[in-house]
Amino acid sequence: MSIQLGVITDDFTGASDIASFMSDNGWRVVQFIGEPSPDAVCPRDADAVVISLKSRSAAVDVAVRQSLNCLRWLRETAAARQIYFKYCSTFDSTPRGNIGQVSDALMSALEVRQLVHCPALPQNLRTVIHGHLFVNGVLLNQSGMENHPINPMRDANLIRVLSPQIRGAAGSLDLAVIQQGAAAIERQLAALATRGIDHVIADTLTADDLDILAGALTDSPLLAGGSGLAGALAKRLPTIQKHATPAFSVPARQPAVVLAGSCSVMTNQQVAHYRQRAAHFMLDVALCIQAHESYITQVADWVEQHLADGLAPLVYATQPPEVIAQIQRQYGEQRASAAVEDAFARLTTQLLARGVTIFIVAGGETSGTVVKQLGVSQLEIGRSIAPGVPWVRDKERGLAMALKSGNFGTEDFFMSAQEYAE
Repeated sequence: MSIQLGVITDDFTGASDIASFMSDNGWRVVQFIGEPSPDAVCPRDADAVVISLKSRSAAVDVAVRQSLNCLRWLRETAAARQIYFKYCSTFDSTPRGNIGQVSDALMSALEVRQLVHCPALPQNLRTVIHGHLFVNGVLLNQSGMENHPINPMRDANLIRVLSPQIRGAAGSLDLAVIQQGAAAIERQLAALATRGIDHVIADTLTADDLDILAGALTDSPLLAGGSGLAGALAKRLPTIQKHATPAFSVPARQPAVVLAGSCSVMTNQQVAHYRQRAAHFMLDVALCIQAHESYITQVADWVEQHLADGLAPLVYATQPPEVIAQIQRQYGEQRASAAVEDAFARLTTQLLARGVTIFIVAGGETSGTVVKQLGVSQLEIGRSIAPGVPWVRDKERGLAMALKSGNFGTEDFFMSAQEYAE
């Protein structure tokens, strides 16, 4: 069998993000956790398969190797008509990569001479104009992303950000051209190619711009960017399903926990809002670094005591930028981050053993940690809680998760995620 779109993502929240936009537009989408094994079977009647890697902050050679392995499976087993490299709508990377290097590797493997990047997600107020990325109407490097503890974004000019990561040259596809339609886009891309521009950043302000781009790029073998363009492709291309089934929602109140590892501006607001309404426990970085199992057991005991509360208990490492900077100075950036993620991993194991079946998680790194610790290999995509944040479910064990990218969702996200359907 063949699928419409094969998606390779660089983190777990990004995977559920793009899956939700395609699912909301009528496609049946299945999400794989990690590289599919060579003997993995492509699900029947799937329109798209999304493969979740945790490669955003991995070494470049690891990110490239994993991505190429996924490409091989998507082409040979899933017979994907089109490949999509999905990264964050805030273009999370560093001068070392990994967006450019993975893009180059995929282009080489597919023998593609030019790649259009569309990171914009207007539905979540991520827009691009003149090659500059804006978040909520503010330049990327003034949006709070400049304080990201792992991938600080200190330049909103995506051509400058991408250029050190690629072998060729980067340029821009202007909004005025896009709004003239598919023919104008094709002419502009051809003109850029004659100038040696092989990576093209597409301007995008609205969902209408995404629809125009999707019409022009329907037959491109490889695309890259955020989830918005994939949603527009799903809206335009037919589903292969004969009988569509409604997306699931969590059916009843079950033991749940909220885990917040992101330190983004929005997650800080969400944690502050939720702390006023629900039981909450802040992880102690020093105790996480000591890695004593007794500390994790203490946290798990506390969670268990609050599982019958009206709202799920919150365990968080989320802190404002000035506190994060102090922690990093005291313990070192990598050491502190690794210790906190290890603490979330061991806590997840204990909570699963104590009967927790619903995990609401904030942050790409933390979501990847939780999903891997739960031993999930494949996820079903359910109803969206907020744009880019659907419920996902491990059908084998009935585990349900909401995996939220740091800046996604409104202030009351943790509460709205718990408005369970009967």
